Amino acid sequence: MDQSNVNNLFNWPKPRSTKELRSFLRLSGYYRRFIQGYETIAKPLIKLLKKKEWVWTMSIDEAFQALKVAISSAHILVLSDFDKEFCVDTDASDIRAGAVLHQ
Repeated sequence: MDQSNVNNLFNWPKPRSTKELRSFLRLSGYYRRFIQGYETIAKPLIKLLKKKEWVWTMSIDEAFQALKVAISSAHILVLSDFDKEFCVDTDASDIRAGAVLHQ
């Protein structure tokens, strides 16, 4: 994820309508596989979409802020430093092989 996109998500203003909240969840949802517990964090926001009346509560605001922090601080989103060495850990069996590249 580009750092400018992370900054945009982190500085996203508090949604004032269902449409604005959907836009935020759509963009943040694209990166859900990188955020551990994304569904749990976003649950109050998703519940708000299902309600007929728009009421932004403290718990919803806390979920919104927690989701922004989780997205902006995910380690997987950090680019590798190509000036440093990489390590490759491998594992193999009779039928499969796997490898992990890390620094």
